[in-house]
Amino acid sequence: MKRRQTLSSILKYFVLAVILLFLLFPLYWVLITSFKTNMEAYAFPPSFIPKSPTVESYINLFTVNNVFFVYYKNNFIVSGISAALTVLVALLSGYALSRFHFRWNGWIVAAFLSAQMFPMISRLISLYGLMRGMHLINTHPGLILALTAAMLPFSIMLMSSFFDSVPVAVEESARIDGAGRFGVLFRIVVPLVKPGILAVGIYSFLLAWDDYLHAATLIQTDGLRTLSIGIALRYLGELSYDWSLINTISIVGTIPMLLLFFFFQKYMVKGLVAGAVKG
Repeated sequence: MKRRQTLSSILKYFVLAVILLFLLFPLYWVLITSFKTNMEAYAFPPSFIPKSPTVESYINLFTVNNVFFVYYKNNFIVSGISAALTVLVALLSGYALSRFHFRWNGWIVAAFLSAQMFPMISRLISLYGLMRGMHLINTHPGLILALTAAMLPFSIMLMSSFFDSVPVAVEESARIDGAGRFGVLFRIVVPLVKPGILAVGIYSFLLAWDDYLHAATLIQTDGLRTLSIGIALRYLGELSYDWSLINTISIVGTIPMLLLFFFFQKYMVKGLVAGAVKG
C-alpha cells in the first residue's frame, strides 16, 4: 500500500514538473535570447545557453531604440486609467445589480453574458464608426473608453458576486444609524469587498496592458501607440527580425506584470476564487 502511494506521489510530481517545464520554457527562451547576439539567435541548431552572453541589446534599447519608452509610457497611461475607470464603474454597477432587484435584472445579466460570447474582432467595425462619430479616433481617451467598455461586463458580474456575499443586515444597521446610501457603500461595504476590487483592478490592468486589436484599430499616430502595436509596427520587419532586440523588449515589457503578480498574486487569487464561490 505504501509503495503504491509512493509511486502515485512520484508520478504526480513528475507530471507537475513536466507541465511547469512546458509553461516556463518560453519565458526562459525569451530571456536567454535577449542575451544573445542576433547572429547566434538565428543559428541552427539553437543554443540553450548563450555562447557569448552580451547586454548589447539592452544598451541599444536604452540608447538607440529608446522610442520604445514612448510606447511604454503610453501603455502605463492607458492601462492605469482604464483599470481605474473600470473599477469605479464596476463598483457602482455591481452594487446596483446586487442590491436593487427588479424584473429586468435577468435580462441585464443575460446581456453581460452574451457580450462575452462574441469575438472582439466582430465589434471593431461598429466601434470604429461610433468612435469616429464622437471624434475620438486616434486619441487616448477614445482607446481608454473602448477598453473600459470591453472589460466592464465581466467586471460588473464579478463585483456583483462580491456584493452578494455581504449581508444586507450590515447595511440596514448603518442606515438605522443615519448613514446615507453612498455612506453605506463607501464606508461599510467597500472595505468588505477589497479582494474583489483588487481582482477587478488587476484583471483590467492586465487586459489593457496586453491589448492589441483596439490600439491597432483606433490609433494611427506613432507617438500615441501603446506597447503591443508599437513593437509590432516598428521592430518587426518584413524580411528579417532583430530577435535579440525583440526579446529584450519582451523582457522589459513583462517586468511590470511580474511585479504586479509578485505583490498582488495572493489577493488576486483569493478575490477571484471568493467571488466565484460566494457568487
